Amino acid sequence: MKRTRFLTVLAALALFSLAAGMVAAQGSFKPKAEYTMQVNVGPAFDWGIGAQRWADLVKEKTGGRVNVKPYFGSSLLAGKQTNWYQAVADGSIDFVVESTINASTVIRAFNLFNLPFFLGTYENVDKIQAGKAGAAIVKEFERGGIKFLAWGENGFRQVTNSKREIKTPQDLAGLKLRVVGSPIFVDIFKQFGADPVNMNWADAVTGFQQKVVDGQENPKSVLTVVKIWEYHKYMTNWNYVLDPLVFGVNMKVWNSFPKDIQKAIEEAAVEAAGYQKALARAHLDGTKSLDILKTKYKVTEMPIEPFKLAVDNGMVITNLTPAQMQAFKDATKPIYDKWIPQIGKNIYDLAVQDMNK
Repeated sequence: MKRTRFLTVLAALALFSLAAGMVAAQGSFKPKAEYTMQVNVGPAFDWGIGAQRWADLVKEKTGGRVNVKPYFGSSLLAGKQTNWYQAVADGSIDFVVESTINASTVIRAFNLFNLPFFLGTYENVDKIQAGKAGAAIVKEFERGGIKFLAWGENGFRQVTNSKREIKTPQDLAGLKLRVVGSPIFVDIFKQFGADPVNMNWADAVTGFQQKVVDGQENPKSVLTVVKIWEYHKYMTNWNYVLDPLVFGVNMKVWNSFPKDIQKAIEEAAVEAAGYQKALARAHLDGTKSLDILKTKYKVTEMPIEPFKLAVDNGMVITNLTPAQMQAFKDATKPIYDKWIPQIGKNIYDLAVQDMNK
């Protein structure tokens, strides 16, 4: 009896000691005065709005203990946006809201989203990100030293140009197009007979103005923020690839946070990412994202309808028929042959399974 009571007392002391240790650990947490966040675009883009919302929510949900400052325009990287993964992984930057495209040379699995005409719909995107393929991609992403917290979205990318309507693969032949700095994009447009050029956006705009660059490809932000109609008359709405965003934190920084802080930061990321994704899809998925903004996020002033805005400013928007779309898919088969082995055949197969569910 005495032994049982003695053991009970010991167990109680052990639990008390463990609880006291946890309180002490949390009490000893001393955050940095500022945690940096890498963001490639400016604060007016849906992407930038989502990043700022995450920073604001982190401050709110941690009671002001964690202050995150977004650095827009890749200013922490002197504009070298494709260097973000290494900079966050090695701890030079703490937080990140960034494009998978800008890390796709390091995380090859990200190129799944860059396979031309593979995804097609937002439903397929969501199935992949929530499915086995998404889990495999996140695992590869985290292996380098960054904690993944949520998927955001820059959107499906469309092509614009100043020369002519693009209805067939042959219409791209000879066009000089600015593309992002990822080899798969160069391969895609070379396959169409275009002349793809990797350049930063400032140089691209100068090229548009001087008529030495004919076009570019980007999501709807080039309509609502960049006002691409000032340079280009034609846009083909073809949803050929998607540009997901990742909300992440350097792994050592993440592990330095107590559990309650981690929980608050993750909840803030999920909320901000959901809001940001709804902004990116607004008007492009019927009323679904508009309803989410209105009911879940209590937005009273809805985002502007991007394609109507473009047409009102003189752009000609071409929507491809199923037969026309199939011609583009057929023309890019060699891209699949080359890139699926680099992405990982297993991840590609998992994505197909996810989409078929």
